[in-house]
Amino acid sequence: MSKPATHTAPTAGWRWDHSYSRLPDRLYARVHPTPVRSPSLAILNRDLADLLGLNASVLEHPENTDWFVGNVLPAGSDPMAQAYAGHQYGHLTNLGDGRAILLGKHLTPHGNRVDIQLKGPGRTPFSRGGDGRAALGPMLREYIVSEAMHALGIPTTRSLAVAATGELVFREEPLPGAVLTRVAASHIRVGTFEWAAARDDRESLEALANHTRHRHYPSLADAENPHLAFLNVAVERQSELVSRWLLVGFVHGVMNTDNMALSGETIDYGPCAFMDAYDPGTVFSSIDHQGRYAYAKQPRIAQWNLARFAETLLPLLHPEESKALDLANAAIDSFDDRFKQHWLAGMRAKLGLFNQETEDHTLIEQLLDWMRKQKADFTNTFRQLSMGSSIPTETPVDPEFSVWHQRWQHRLSRQPQSLDQVLAQMRRHNPVVIPRNHQVEEALATATKHRDLALVHRLLKALSNPFDESPDNAEYRSPAPPSGGVYRTFCGT
Repeated sequence: MSKPATHTAPTAGWRWDHSYSRLPDRLYARVHPTPVRSPSLAILNRDLADLLGLNASVLEHPENTDWFVGNVLPAGSDPMAQAYAGHQYGHLTNLGDGRAILLGKHLTPHGNRVDIQLKGPGRTPFSRGGDGRAALGPMLREYIVSEAMHALGIPTTRSLAVAATGELVFREEPLPGAVLTRVAASHIRVGTFEWAAARDDRESLEALANHTRHRHYPSLADAENPHLAFLNVAVERQSELVSRWLLVGFVHGVMNTDNMALSGETIDYGPCAFMDAYDPGTVFSSIDHQGRYAYAKQPRIAQWNLARFAETLLPLLHPEESKALDLANAAIDSFDDRFKQHWLAGMRAKLGLFNQETEDHTLIEQLLDWMRKQKADFTNTFRQLSMGSSIPTETPVDPEFSVWHQRWQHRLSRQPQSLDQVLAQMRRHNPVVIPRNHQVEEALATATKHRDLALVHRLLKALSNPFDESPDNAEYRSPAPPSGGVYRTFCGT
């Protein structure tokens, strides 16, 4: 591969660390981005740049656009493609960064270490015949949805920039190419451990486990069994993360093990989307024909993925295989209770319940069942309830809802908080706006076909304060009209 031009000036504020490159070299391959002809900066996340301690004005300068496509590397970066495997729809496959290059870890002013990765900068040794490129639409989509998730308070990777390459990529049709600059706590996945375990590489496995634990969970260093503690905290993080997805109607769409980050962040915004009408069987991905990653199946899949992670750790958990299995099974079996606790706590908050009663789960399920039968909008139903409305949809209120509403009111009366306190809590947990699929697609179509990002910026502004009622976001509160048909998403590869 050709090596890009000389390094740019360090005035942007980069501070690099390369601890991952000190791991066994079987876990990565050194590679440089493939230069493109005519790059241009499509969008820069100035707020994120400030958080990272970077000079946004320097990053926006035209002479530095080459950095965002990999034509020029920031001084001190050390580009590599990470190796990993993954259970894709249940089948283990060797993968790796086929269209992504990690530049290194950046040290923020607050002492945090974050990965800086280019997505779509060309081929790597793991490309498996692919072109290593990305299209503008899917990269802007990841930017929009990841920033929306961040504003909703859900752990997520974030997007620093999207740059157009000035070249076409060829999928079903020619599309404008682009590179996304992704920021993550790390890109270490369940699949990263599967890569080492599949090769029976004890050295790499142990080094990877120690590195990941030190980076994300340093307090576990003094645990009696640090590897078991690592497994348990991973189970806890994922159970909380998936519960938060469900609380806002988010469907990841491609929950393969290579898309489960051990930092506990949401990663990979390919065929993801948010529900409009509540339906536990909601699937958006065009290739998920069996509904493996449907909305309501996400907890089960997360537990399944964690079981695959636990299998990789067996040699580290205990020298006796039977005892290692017992420890692993106990950790994985705890997922269900952990998830239910997080989900129930979140649902109580959405309904203004400050204390706990044994019948709360039944009360919540009765509302969800009514919403399913009425095809009620998930986001708007909860938000209208949080505004004190007794009619959460435009459809006539039927006896079933009236009975539920009376039960809910009786439940509220058994706690000391005032109605104002109840509604205030509900408004803090029920967003006004989410990335509505039809509006995301409209913004992406305008950006892709006309190179006009005005709708993208307007949408991002509305999504930046998702819990606030504002004239600026009024147009983003409505679901797609029924004539819109079934919504389908694609991975963009």
